[in-house]
Amino acid sequence: MTAVTNTGPMIGQRHMQAFLLFLSIVVNYMAKFNAGVAVVAMTNAENTNPNFPEYEWNEMERSYILSSFFWGYILTQFLGGWLCRRYGARITMFVSTIGSALLALLPPWCVSWGGWQAYCAIRMSMGLFQGFLFPCIHAHLANWCPVNERNRLGALANTGIDCGTLVAMFASGLLAASSIGWPGIFYVSCAVGIFWCIIWLIFGANTPRESKFISEAELNYIETSINSSRKAEEAEQKATGPIPVPWKAIWTSVPFWALMITRCCQSWGYSTLQTEMPAYMNGVLLMDMKSNALYSALPYFTSWIMAFVYLIIADILLTRGVMTITGIRKTVNSLAFFVPALALIGIGFLDSNQKTLAVVLMCANVGINAGSTIGSTINTIDLSPNHAGILMGIINTAANVVPILTPLLVGIIVKDDHDREQWQIVFIISAVIFIVGNIIYLAFGQMVNQPWDAADFMDKQRTLNLQEDGNAKALKTNQNDYLDEAKRKESEAGLESNGATKKDLTEENLSNNEL
Repeated sequence: MTAVTNTGPMIGQRHMQAFLLFLSIVVNYMAKFNAGVAVVAMTNAENTNPNFPEYEWNEMERSYILSSFFWGYILTQFLGGWLCRRYGARITMFVSTIGSALLALLPPWCVSWGGWQAYCAIRMSMGLFQGFLFPCIHAHLANWCPVNERNRLGALANTGIDCGTLVAMFASGLLAASSIGWPGIFYVSCAVGIFWCIIWLIFGANTPRESKFISEAELNYIETSINSSRKAEEAEQKATGPIPVPWKAIWTSVPFWALMITRCCQSWGYSTLQTEMPAYMNGVLLMDMKSNALYSALPYFTSWIMAFVYLIIADILLTRGVMTITGIRKTVNSLAFFVPALALIGIGFLDSNQKTLAVVLMCANVGINAGSTIGSTINTIDLSPNHAGILMGIINTAANVVPILTPLLVGIIVKDDHDREQWQIVFIISAVIFIVGNIIYLAFGQMVNQPWDAADFMDKQRTLNLQEDGNAKALKTNQNDYLDEAKRKESEAGLESNGATKKDLTEENLSNNEL
């Protein structure tokens, strides 16, 4: 008879921690992505609330604002991991969120005298603070999640990505059109960030043992699960030693480069819509801010739902043996890239008389693209479970450079928000990048452990190198011996030749004397 494990309350502190992580992503994404709506409202007050200042920023200046967040964001990804190990997730996430929240309050006060440059500086600083966030989230989940609940609790926390984008788009549009106008976007973003920080300081804890609210049964359950897993890992590490990172093998790996290129292409297409959708809806589809808010949010609601649909379908196909992991990843990724590419091209040919169809295509674009998480995002685990964190860090850094570039390209191409043909160029470029990215993934992507994932890969490489060095030395020695022998024979031949010549000369002299 199997013993029943006492997991503590049905809704325990581990669920509370996962929910707080979910909320942290939501409030930080509100501050991160409210700029797409805010910039439209700040440059078109008549379409929102004319009682607040309006700024005459051109498309290039608006693009700098949208891009500037990522200038800081890519700089603190690895620093966030170090701070989390040094000070714990609780204090690091608090600093990350409170810093971002307080900075979110500044634009209404600073833009009036500092212009768009001040707004860029503020958003870059916000990016510096938010770069700490995700390394802490992953570390916190590792400390709190029992092994058999990691997927479930991790998925709950990460749904904050789509939910945060959804809330940022929807709430920002409603606030801009309300009595508090576009400054209200920043006040609310700051308020919810501070509110989360208060809740986090009360309920957040680096480990289950540090929590003031956890039950004894839940504490034992979490620690037993995690400790047993860590003991197995420690035993394996003692047997094999710490696994060195095969940097050269990683950087020369074709499947790794295929994955990184694919993730950058995904980031390009996704970030184009994420940052520019409100401007497109306002300029080409001629939607007012309330409608803009609703329809800008709908695609991310679709994405949130589709993420669960993909997860369920992929799980059924894999567990029933209908498709292999390679088939699932490449099929799902093809859907997630090719269909949005076609939708992007279609969107570019629609105008204000076809608003409904445009919104449907945008929902299809963002919703179906949610499959890229299963299709390629977690391919790092397939390639190298031992070095998945390293691969994810490299790929995420590269992918987060892309959102710096996409708004700048839009600023170069789109000189008039109302010109549909200019937007067509933007969407067609994104569609082509989607298609090329997936073709590369289909051709060169792999879903199997790479040889350099092996714990003894570096040792084997050293042995092989030593063998090659030994063979090279032996070959060189043989070559030297051969050359020495050839020289010796040549020298002997030369001596014999000289001797024969001398003999001939002697005989010739004797003959002359006789004469």
